Amino acid sequence: MQIPENVTFEDAIALTESLMTKMDTGELSQTEAADAIAQLVKTQNGARGFFVTYLTPEGTLADNPSPEIIQALQSSPDTVSELLVKNLAMSAAMAITHRRNNNEEMAQGSDRVRMRTANLIERVELPQVRELALKLRESAVTGEGSYKTFLERWQYDAEQREIIRQTIDRVIV
Repeated sequence: MQIPENVTFEDAIALTESLMTKMDTGELSQTEAADAIAQLVKTQNGARGFFVTYLTPEGTLADNPSPEIIQALQSSPDTVSELLVKNLAMSAAMAITHRRNNNEEMAQGSDRVRMRTANLIERVELPQVRELALKLRESAVTGEGSYKTFLERWQYDAEQREIIRQTIDRVIV
């Protein structure tokens, strides 16, 4: 499976959907899948499209990633680390939003993404993840720092920032 270097976010979603289907049906070996994932996560658009597609489905493919998939994610530590940290925070905060809106199904989807992201963080063992998570934690606690803009852009309130802190504490600290 060949991934274009200038892959768009939308194309990365479609490619990841195809990749996951082929992984599910056994049409693609773990090594072939890992090669495609490594190509996807080289770029911001590719990595974003991969994670949004890989982490969200109700299926169980993302619940127990193979060593090859973990290695593929480790091949682009900066991009992968940033997105894992943001996915951890966003999924924790969105679970609150969905529960406030009485949408338990969507809240459970956010919880699933949070758990899968936490699992990936533990398995990839990238030092950048800890560094970035601690910076995000600081911004969540103080309202300042390098993730201030990120938190403001998504308009996370005090309760959401607190759940972000708690989630980071459980996974990182």
